[in-house]
Amino acid sequence: MEFSDPLDSSAPDESGSIWVFGYGSLCWHPGFEYEKSTTGYIKGYARKFWQGNDQHRGTSDSPGRVATLVQQPENIVWGRAFLVCGKSAVPYLNTREGVLGGYMTSFEEFYPKDHSSDVQPIRTMMFVACPDNSLWLGDAPLHEIANQIVSCKGPSGHNAEYVLRLAIFMRENIPDAHLHDPELFTLEIMLLSRIKEQKIPLHIIMNETPPSDNGSSSSSTYQDDLDVRPVARQSFDFTARLPNKNLRCVNIN
Repeated sequence: MEFSDPLDSSAPDESGSIWVFGYGSLCWHPGFEYEKSTTGYIKGYARKFWQGNDQHRGTSDSPGRVATLVQQPENIVWGRAFLVCGKSAVPYLNTREGVLGGYMTSFEEFYPKDHSSDVQPIRTMMFVACPDNSLWLGDAPLHEIANQIVSCKGPSGHNAEYVLRLAIFMRENIPDAHLHDPELFTLEIMLLSRIKEQKIPLHIIMNETPPSDNGSSSSSTYQDDLDVRPVARQSFDFTARLPNKNLRCVNIN
């Protein structure tokens, strides 16, 4: 896996369009205009909450944790790909993910959910954090990651919202999502348990108005027994255990 400077303007093709793969907040809050989008997966990676965030879901004193990808053979990561106009979306993403988020760009083959054997995969750009960036937090026991996430909040909202909305998106859009990413859904359960133990109203975590009597908000659809079947909200605030030897970052000028 090779990485390049996130400000590399040569990424879009001659038409000015490019496919971008999102596996974190881009899934449920792209924040840019796009021509079309589709769900699918890339091969050879695992989604991990190893990247720190001090701009959107945490602070410099208490950074939150957000998703990145690490190499893991035979594994796949589901997400959402967008066909975007490079002239508008790429600079926005460079700022959001690269300048503020600490991510580098890489290109991988994306397989749409409904692709057939005679359809070629799509070359997509994606943003991946490297261990040598200043915001890198790295591996930790999952219960410690959950404790950190539930305690962090930034200008875009609670760190827990980031994870819960990602789990909502995956459950609603990806077949057998829990089988493909058990760590995400284990973390979801841990967060919901801690939120309940701390008696924090879930609508506050999810940045919603208090649920009405008919339970119309997405947070109200989380059951007390944590049998979660939420409905994702349509508008959102702006965001955004492998050894290091499996991670390689190469700057291309």
